[in-house]
Amino acid sequence: MAAAAAVAAAAAAMAAAMVGEQVNSLCEQLVKAVTVIMDPASTQRYRLEALKFCEEFKEKCPICVPCGLKLAEKTQTAIVRHFGLQILEHVVKFRWNNMPRLEKVYLKNNVMGLISSGTQSILEEESHIKDVLSRIVVEMIKREWPQHWPDMLKELDTLSKQGETQTELVMFILLRLAEDVVTFQTLPTQRRRDIQQTLTQNMEKIFSFLLSTLQQNVNKYRRMVGAPQEQEVLTTPQKTDLTQEPKAQANCRVGIAALNTLAGYIDWVALSHITADNCKLLEMLCLLLNEPELQIGAAECLLIAVSRKGKLEDRKPLMVLFGDVAMHYILSAAQTADGEGLVEKHYVFLKRLCQVLCALGSQLCALLGSDSDVETPPNLGKYLDSFLAFTTHPSQFLRSSTQITWGALFRHEVLSRDPLLLGMIPKYLRASMTNLVKVGFPSKSDSPSCEYSRFDFDSDEDFNAFFNSFRAQQGEVMRMACRLDPRTGFQMAGEWLKYQLTTPVDTGPMNSKTGEGLCSIFSPSFVQWDAMTFFSESVISQMFRTLDKDEIPVNDGIDLLQLVLNFETKDPLILSCVLTNVSALFPFVTYRPEYLPQVLSKLFASVTFEVIEESKAPRTRAVKNVRRHACSSIIKMCRDYPQLVLPNFEVLYNHVKQLLSNELLLTQMEKCALMEALVLISNQFKDYERQKAFLEELMAPVAGLWLSPEMQRVLSDPEAFISYVGADNKIADPVLEDPSGLNRSRISFCVYTILGVVKRARWPAVPEEAKAGGFLVGYMPSGSPIYRNPCTEQVLKLLDNLLALIRTHNNLYMPEMVARLGETFAKALDMLEVEKNAILGLPQPLLELYDSPVYKTVLERMQGFFCTLYDNCFHILGNAGPSMQQDFYTVEGLATQLLSSAFINLNNIPDYRLRPMLRVFVKPLVLFCPSEYYETLVCPMLGPLFTYLHMRLSQKWQVINQRSMLCEDDAADDNPESQEMLEEQLVRLLTREVMDLITVCCVSKKGVEHNTAVAVDGDDDEAMATEVTPPASAELTELGKCLMTQEDVCTALLITAYTSLSWKDTLSCQRTTTQLCWPLLKQVLQGNLLPDAVSWFFASVLKGLQTHGQHNGCMGALVNLAFQIYEALRPRYTELKAVMEQIPDIQRDSLEQFDSKLLNPTLQKVADKRRKDHFKRLITGCIGKPLGEQFRKEVHIRNLPSLFKKVKPSLEPDVIENEEGENLTALFES
Repeated sequence: MAAAAAVAAAAAAMAAAMVGEQVNSLCEQLVKAVTVIMDPASTQRYRLEALKFCEEFKEKCPICVPCGLKLAEKTQTAIVRHFGLQILEHVVKFRWNNMPRLEKVYLKNNVMGLISSGTQSILEEESHIKDVLSRIVVEMIKREWPQHWPDMLKELDTLSKQGETQTELVMFILLRLAEDVVTFQTLPTQRRRDIQQTLTQNMEKIFSFLLSTLQQNVNKYRRMVGAPQEQEVLTTPQKTDLTQEPKAQANCRVGIAALNTLAGYIDWVALSHITADNCKLLEMLCLLLNEPELQIGAAECLLIAVSRKGKLEDRKPLMVLFGDVAMHYILSAAQTADGEGLVEKHYVFLKRLCQVLCALGSQLCALLGSDSDVETPPNLGKYLDSFLAFTTHPSQFLRSSTQITWGALFRHEVLSRDPLLLGMIPKYLRASMTNLVKVGFPSKSDSPSCEYSRFDFDSDEDFNAFFNSFRAQQGEVMRMACRLDPRTGFQMAGEWLKYQLTTPVDTGPMNSKTGEGLCSIFSPSFVQWDAMTFFSESVISQMFRTLDKDEIPVNDGIDLLQLVLNFETKDPLILSCVLTNVSALFPFVTYRPEYLPQVLSKLFASVTFEVIEESKAPRTRAVKNVRRHACSSIIKMCRDYPQLVLPNFEVLYNHVKQLLSNELLLTQMEKCALMEALVLISNQFKDYERQKAFLEELMAPVAGLWLSPEMQRVLSDPEAFISYVGADNKIADPVLEDPSGLNRSRISFCVYTILGVVKRARWPAVPEEAKAGGFLVGYMPSGSPIYRNPCTEQVLKLLDNLLALIRTHNNLYMPEMVARLGETFAKALDMLEVEKNAILGLPQPLLELYDSPVYKTVLERMQGFFCTLYDNCFHILGNAGPSMQQDFYTVEGLATQLLSSAFINLNNIPDYRLRPMLRVFVKPLVLFCPSEYYETLVCPMLGPLFTYLHMRLSQKWQVINQRSMLCEDDAADDNPESQEMLEEQLVRLLTREVMDLITVCCVSKKGVEHNTAVAVDGDDDEAMATEVTPPASAELTELGKCLMTQEDVCTALLITAYTSLSWKDTLSCQRTTTQLCWPLLKQVLQGNLLPDAVSWFFASVLKGLQTHGQHNGCMGALVNLAFQIYEALRPRYTELKAVMEQIPDIQRDSLEQFDSKLLNPTLQKVADKRRKDHFKRLITGCIGKPLGEQFRKEVHIRNLPSLFKKVKPSLEPDVIENEEGENLTALFES
């Protein structure tokens, strides 16, 4: 027996030695492999081989644990140690479930040993080593705690007593655990609940541990750092300082780690832990705000604490931060950080402090109410002063961060009446006067803000986009402030306006290209004018809304208006600001109508504004903007104050006639804008015959030109049209020479005028006035009145030629017509660069917006002409329905005429022209069409259109899908990538337009509105719980029902809706799923659907899930739709079960169970939520995953025996029986 035992022992020793040798040999190979991987000089082939060896080792080697532990020893290099720890992490994540119990204990003990004594000191150890070590422990906790490792927290506590190195690692473990379990929720539901529940039960101990760790280490750190200062001057502090420096730094590191860990818990623990012991935690955090090394971490924790939501009662203790002590620490920290100049660390801290003050303001607004016992804090004044300091800080980002809170304070029912807040309004408005000035571009150095902007923005375009939204936000808040104190705002606006009117113009170092001595958008004078204009516009409009009529300071307003009208400038940018001020002050003219002629005179002078008289050079954007601005101001005045302008109608009419008499003085758009203004005033005649006569006179020149034989020939023949507009010419000087410009302008003038009249001419809004004026012609069967538009006769006689022009324009895209374009104009029908940039989301260079000519070459002018002409023709047709109503819809053969003009040659029409046609013509035509004309007009038109659109989009998406699969390296264009991106984006936009059109036609508004904002975030459970299908009230419209009765249209609609679910456009998919698919299918459910069709609908939804399953919003909506279809149709169609059985990894028994419950009406109905959850689990195999998850190795964490809710898990280890009945007394109890 003894001999046998000796032999066995010897054999065991030999086996151990052999394993040891094997470990050593493998480790040598692994070290070499890791060295090759990390060596920049390695060839790609060697690196790939080394990588393959390491990965295969991790996957297959049975002795990973001893190898990993050996590589993780302190004697190895950091890279090798990191790899060794990665091996151990891999073992825990992927092999844990199959490891013997003793091996688990062995691994766990060794990892805890590494934390205890296997790392370098806290200041020497690499952060990535600490990170991976804490990850390993957390992975074990996720699999075994609390059931099999009840003493885990005690073990961590024991480790932390060994020193700073171990304490920091314990902090990392606790933080990582909270992030995985609560923040990212990266483990199964039951395990997550077990761990979170146990954490919550032990939270008092955990928080106490975190706080004491923070307090002890901070106290030690402060004592050491503060020691030299406390000594006598004659002693030698340097020596003490040097010896204590590493120890102090170690304590500081632990302090920072404790703060980071607290930040991971403060967000979700019960508020009582945060406010325990008279808010001891908050007090400590405030104290640490003045500790340079710890202040950012402290501010983060404070911010999370103060931003907490929850019951108001629980949040009341947070008001302690308005107390003297807390407020003193917060303000002194802000002053110190700001006083030390622009250092990134201090600036980041200031941003956090600003956020803390904003969150404090939000808490105050939430807690302070008429029915609350919380009182206005005594330190409100101090808080507002400090908040204002951030609003006046040079950093534009900090200024903008305060705006939402100011708005909340000014809106608050209690605070808005507080004298302290009311006293802040003038100060806030004064600060806004500075903040509205657009300075701080990162590329410049003309303001203290520039330096801060270089930290916050990558480019001037970034800053510009930010500043525009910041300014809009300020406008909102200023209006709220002026609601409380309108007079102060008006007084300040008046002072600023007077100051700008008397200050000499300073163009700054950069002159405008528009002309010598003129402002550019960066000139000091312009940025001041621009800011002042925005300020005055905001506060004056609010004053008129807030004060009673007899309280308005009319005399002051008229004085300001007089000053603005008398101000003369030749600078286009400043003149544009002047015109805005005229518009802002115009409401005062309603009190003194005698000033109207002066206003009109100022505006008309600006309509013909030129920098250089009779200038032949192309006008710059700034000049064009002034002229357009003046036209818009006249239109706005006639639209908003028609009764005021009516007495001056003749003066206005004569003035416009005079301007129109010179064909070259105004652009076509400017001419038509002035005519629109006249039409708006003519609506006030309230006399059908008089208005009709006026419109006839106004449109006579247009009718003469438009109906002339030459124009009729040009509009009807594509070749004649190309020749007439000069698109077949070859131009020698593409900048100055443009022989056919006048011809193009004549066509544009006619089209613009027709559009202006159709858009603006209307009957009186009051039924009695309409009847008295002769506008009423009868009543519909429903009883609603039928009115006639005074412009109808004039417009309808021009309709034939308009449709001829549209037909001709569509035919221009035929290959033989494109071939006829001249060399200069080969790309005349292409998109403008500005359109391309808008589609691709590229910003325009800032200066170019104002300083470059509107069109630089004759080609760009030609492109602009075709683009605008096409859009405007369809705008006319889109407005014709609402404008002329039954007179338009009853035009003889209208459907045929439209099909043979607007819908001709669609195959050659590019996507960027088809989109506006659908949006501005088809959609309004259908929306405003009375139901009486559905059969005769809408259905004959939409049927072929929808069939065609489905075919076109299917082909486009097929090309895109093939392209993404094949990745062809085609160099067909100068820049094929951007061309492909442009084409794809256009297809997406066209898809959205088509689906939106179908939805508008078919689904009642009520159903759509319920579902416009569908946003499903969070995990799958939450996605299932969110209602993303249309409610039962989402019914088909009358038009929808009419379309669905026609078999070909019905088929086109259903196929388009369901095919679109797998097109790669998330937005379109989500809208279609939630608004369109079910109402359309529901309409045909009662009929005899073919089994193949039913299978196809269901399969289409599942394909959509495969494509869009990675997006929570789409996934939730598609799962609901699939569930609705299956539940409604499965009883009648067994084919649906066959489709389900093809889903990868479907559980057949679970499907049988679901089906049996569905098909057996006698069984009690399970709750809707549970049925959907069951269904979602069944179809999981076809739900698409994000690319990053598709090839990720699955991590399987087993559930442990469930916790008894009454038992506290911190106590004695329970004895738990595992599946085999083996006795596991606390697996990790050591």
